[in-house]
Amino acid sequence: MRLVTDDERRARLAVRHALAPAFRADSPEAVTRAMTVLHATEPATVHLACRARFDACTVADLDRALYADRSLVKQLAMRRTLFVFPRDLLPAVWPSASARVAGAEQARVTRDVVRSGMPADWLTRARAEVLDLLADVPEGHTAGEIRKAVPMIDVRIQESAGGQSPVARVLTHLGLTADVVRGVNTGRWHTSRPRWTLMSHWLGAVPPALDATAGYRELVRRWLVSFGPGTEDDLVWWLGSTKSVVRAALAALDAVAVTLAGGETGWLLPDDAGEVPDPGPWVALLPVLDPTVMGWKSRDFYLGPHRADLFDRTGNAGTTAWANGRIVGCWTQDPAGVVEVRLLEKVPPWAARALRDEGVRLTEWLAGVRVPTGYASPAMRATPAPA
Repeated sequence: MRLVTDDERRARLAVRHALAPAFRADSPEAVTRAMTVLHATEPATVHLACRARFDACTVADLDRALYADRSLVKQLAMRRTLFVFPRDLLPAVWPSASARVAGAEQARVTRDVVRSGMPADWLTRARAEVLDLLADVPEGHTAGEIRKAVPMIDVRIQESAGGQSPVARVLTHLGLTADVVRGVNTGRWHTSRPRWTLMSHWLGAVPPALDATAGYRELVRRWLVSFGPGTEDDLVWWLGSTKSVVRAALAALDAVAVTLAGGETGWLLPDDAGEVPDPGPWVALLPVLDPTVMGWKSRDFYLGPHRADLFDRTGNAGTTAWANGRIVGCWTQDPAGVVEVRLLEKVPPWAARALRDEGVRLTEWLAGVRVPTGYASPAMRATPAPA
């Protein structure tokens, strides 16, 4: 099998993820295709991930793609995580990763409502009432408006996970089954206050879903384009699925086995086994939960010894500072909103200068907005001298 070195994997990352200057994207849609999907747990991540890969990116560009053209759509999917999907990938995720999580979520909600002394069909009836409410309201309702309009979900339920309110749990399940979608955001770009609307209202003619096997196959194919080579374990983790699902998809795609630097077997698409161009020198400042940082389970080839500094206890990544395909630190903002780069290792002078310059550009782009986050890493909370 061909050996794919860590240097080659870092070059692929720079090129495929539109991070090296010569390979930047030219729209939010192009950024999302490059990454397969964008993490959207925190709304600011979508904007900052696009800004890092699309030089001319503005908030208006994201508003157009998400709310006007609707070429990008927010969808709960893998690992019960909210992502931004290219619209054409939705038929693949609905019957596969989203459906898998929906089944687990329904079982969890049903267990909790029964334990709370309520009927086991509470979720089914609550879903129906919310769908009836939204049927004649194309612009949708906020969660607060839905709670007031549907008395049966304004209740108390013993919570087993997540700390969500009953209305949030109903909307979460409706989102997983693609019946509703987060529509227009009523807050600023870095906050999430969506109007929930029917998927059929939001997209018009909703494209038919694939079957589960074809859906997983397409998700694996796109992941390999963005993140290959990767291991079975990487794919199982990213999909939140099983090895049998991953192996079936790799076989159907005629994926090619390669050897990674640590001796593991990685996989590439058959038409993607060649080397990528030299990306040249590059730096980047990426947001919390950026898709590059979260794309693999095994991260040593770009993370090095910094895992404990940059991830929280549950595996969520904070902000990261990159130089030539490796994470070398993180970034924070001071009380005035100025971006500060914090290095975790010594870098060449050119990289230190470039990261400082990138911090200035990011500060200007943010224009005084201090980005809130619930995923501050140990390195972000520390107070070393800025680079």
